[in-house]
Amino acid sequence: MKTTEPINLLLIEDEAFDVRRVRNTLQPFAERLRLVDVVSDGREAVELIERNRGTYDVVIMDFQIPGALIGENLIRRIKEIEPALQIIVMTKMTINVTDFIFASKLLEAGAMWYCTKYPGDIEAFIYQPTDFVLNIINAYEKKRLLLKQQLSVKRWQDNVQEILNRKRLIGESPAMQWLREHLQRFASTNATILIQGASGTGKELVAMHIHYASKRKFENFLPINCGSLPDHLIESELFGFAKGAFTGASAEKKGLFEVADGGTIFLDEITELPPPAQVKLLRVIQEGEIDKIGRTSNIKVNVRVIAATNKDLQTEVRERRFREDLFYRLNVVTVNVPPLVQRREDIPLLSDYFMQIFSAEMNLAPPLISEEARQILMEYAWPGNVRELQNVVQRLLFSRSEVITVTQVKMALGLQSDLPVSSQRGWWSKDRILPWHDMEKQLQEQYFRFVREQASSDAEAARLLGLAPPNYYRMCKRLGIK
Repeated sequence: MKTTEPINLLLIEDEAFDVRRVRNTLQPFAERLRLVDVVSDGREAVELIERNRGTYDVVIMDFQIPGALIGENLIRRIKEIEPALQIIVMTKMTINVTDFIFASKLLEAGAMWYCTKYPGDIEAFIYQPTDFVLNIINAYEKKRLLLKQQLSVKRWQDNVQEILNRKRLIGESPAMQWLREHLQRFASTNATILIQGASGTGKELVAMHIHYASKRKFENFLPINCGSLPDHLIESELFGFAKGAFTGASAEKKGLFEVADGGTIFLDEITELPPPAQVKLLRVIQEGEIDKIGRTSNIKVNVRVIAATNKDLQTEVRERRFREDLFYRLNVVTVNVPPLVQRREDIPLLSDYFMQIFSAEMNLAPPLISEEARQILMEYAWPGNVRELQNVVQRLLFSRSEVITVTQVKMALGLQSDLPVSSQRGWWSKDRILPWHDMEKQLQEQYFRFVREQASSDAEAARLLGLAPPNYYRMCKRLGIK
């Protein structure tokens, strides 16, 4: 036997003769196969299962019993109560080729197996006792696997919900309400999606919500910033290469599209892709195939593509910086994420949310924001959108104040203040002197955030700072800038 654990059985049978035959068949295995209860009609069985959920592992039922609840209807009712509970059907009918439709209906209703009671001249045991016992054990194993699967799915669902709770779409403006209402519609299809919006509006956040609301939610979600990959490496990173494809290719490398197979890949700053990579991306979207460097045959992948840009793609196409055919392939479903100035009513909600999050990370009590200071936040232009607001809230927390004032908000925003220059040092003072290494890191972080807020993309921020994209991203990671 596959298991040493006891298997609890419920028998639904109205004939005393057949009950005795089932007991005789199970008797040699009494320590493992326990006939817990015997009932004679379907309604009594359903009531018993409802009262004792989780008690039975396998139900053995006669197909023809007294009462209105019998056969396939009884099977379906039991499955409604406990989907993992396995059911074996016994019938007086003789199994032959013409019984195929009958058997199919039982299996479709939810039964696992069925057998005849006595097609031959057998008095003492159920027909084919070995098959009968083995299928009870198989039914028990199937139930265990289903319960494990249900537990795994629940854990995955809890993990997905935790991710969505941490990365919520904050806001009650009409634009955000429309976005939340339409997310499920975007997620229900496998169509390629193009997300447009200014830098810092939260395009990756929208892409992530689409993925986790889709059927692919238990598969990989891979966000990639196309501007962070050097031109000479972008094809090998996205599509991989075969062993020996070039000098130094000592082993085969999986590309990001292979890693994301079955899931979703998010291509941010899609306009930064060089022309050769655009051609290969077009093939992935059209044919579901990747052209791996050094490989003679293509590899099939099933990946949903979500792309994002803060540029006008039609202008990029007209100026021949972006392929027209790729633009039409990407522009199947377009989602526009509005800038923060077009949803000012969300600023208080966002600022309070970030204040709670970052205060918890810094082990601080969240400060209050005075009405005058909140008004400054409401009236500011926010060129860096939600990302800039997030950075400003972090700066405000460095003040360690219980109440955020107008002056502190103006300094955090880089606006003119009536205070003397010596008082505008912001988050350092004689009471809070840090080692130079810590202060240097804070200054670097502030300046990196400032440059990124002024730039139209991460690639442009890297150029403005005079850094190669990989070095820029390494610095951002070291400074804790996402």
